[in-house]
Amino acid sequence: MMNIFTISAGYIKAKWMRTLLLAAIFTLGIASMFALYKISNFVADNMERKLISYGANILITPRQETLKISYGGYALGDVTVEEHPINLDAALKAIDAVELRANIAVIAPKMVTMARISGQAAALVGVDWERELQLKAYWEVLGAFPEAGSADILAGAIAARQLGLAPGQVLNIGGREFQLSGVLRPTGSDDDTVLFIPLPVVQDMTGKPGRISFMEVAALCSGCPIEDIVNQLQAALPESEVRALAQIAESRMYSVHFAQNLAFSVSLVILVTACAMLIMSMLSSVAERCKEIGIMRAVGFSRRSVFLVFVSEALGIGAAAGASGYALGQALTAYVLQRLHLAEEANPAFEPAGLSAIILAAALTAGLSAAFPAWRASLVEPAEALVSL
Repeated sequence: MMNIFTISAGYIKAKWMRTLLLAAIFTLGIASMFALYKISNFVADNMERKLISYGANILITPRQETLKISYGGYALGDVTVEEHPINLDAALKAIDAVELRANIAVIAPKMVTMARISGQAAALVGVDWERELQLKAYWEVLGAFPEAGSADILAGAIAARQLGLAPGQVLNIGGREFQLSGVLRPTGSDDDTVLFIPLPVVQDMTGKPGRISFMEVAALCSGCPIEDIVNQLQAALPESEVRALAQIAESRMYSVHFAQNLAFSVSLVILVTACAMLIMSMLSSVAERCKEIGIMRAVGFSRRSVFLVFVSEALGIGAAAGASGYALGQALTAYVLQRLHLAEEANPAFEPAGLSAIILAAALTAGLSAAFPAWRASLVEPAEALVSL
C-alpha cells in the first residue's frame, strides 16, 4: 500500500548512494559539533581547575567595627571597637554545608602575627601547608618546600634578603627554634615580604588556638556566577566579610569562556554548512522528481501529503545521522582527550538521554532544513508535471 512513508522509503532505497552521502555529511557535522562541545567543556573545566593553583578569587575576613576618632580638629585615627574572629573549625563546617560546596576547590586559612628575628621585625603568616601549596602551585623555591605536618618555615624573597636568611638556617622565633627549609623566588606579591610558618605554631604563639586571621578561597566559577558562591558563603558566615576578588575571577572566566565560545562558533559554522547542503540536496531531489510529484498529485495526494513525503525523508536521514554522529562524536572525544593527556581526568561515558536528545535534535534540524524544498514540491501542479509524459 502506497503512503507517505513507503514512498519516502522507496526513494531512499532507490537513491541509496545519494542518501548515504547526505547522511555521511550530516553525521560528520553532528559528530564534530558533539565532540567540540564535550571537548570544550572538559578543557574549560580542566583549565579552571589548573587556574585555581594561581591564587584565590574569594577572601573571607573577620567582620570589624571601627570608629574614627578626632579631637580639637586633630585626627587620632581609626580604632577597632569590635572584631569577630574566625573560628576555623566552625567556619569549615559552615562552608561544607553550603549548596555550592562542590564549586569550592581550595580553602586556605591563615593567621598573621609579628615577631622579632635577630632583632628585626618580621611578619609571620601561619598556613596549612597542604592547602597553601594547592593554592600557590606557581611558587618556585630555592631549597625545598616544608612537608605537611613539619615545623619548618618558608621565607619570601624580600624578607629573606632583609633578614639575611638562607635555606637550611635555624631561626629562633619567640624562644623556639625553626629550620628554614627554603626561600621563595620573587613572586611580585605580598608573599615576598613575609615568613610562612605552620598555622598551629602561630595560633599557639598568639594564644588563639583554633582562630585564624582570614581565609583565601579558590572557587570554580564555570558552573555558576561567583556572586552566588559569595552570597552563600556570606549567609553561612554572617560574622565574617566575604568578598570576591573581581579582577582575578573575571580574568579566569574570560580564559574559560574563550575556549567554550570558540568551540560554539566553530560548531555553528558546521551546523549551517550541513543544513545548507541538505537544503541543496533536497531542492535537487524536487527538480528530479517533478514527474513523480505530478503522479502523486494526480492520484489524490494533497499538497500537505507531498510536503510530508519530503520532510519525512529528511527526518529519517537526520535521525540516522544523529545516532551515528553520537557514536562517532564519542570516539572523537575520547581520541582528542587522549592526545591532550586528559583522558584520565575526563572519560566520556555513554548517556542514553544524550543519545536521545541528539537524535531528536538532528531529526528536527533536518526536517526544518527540508521545509523549504518540501514546500516547493507541494506547489507543483499535476498538469505541469505530467505534460512531458
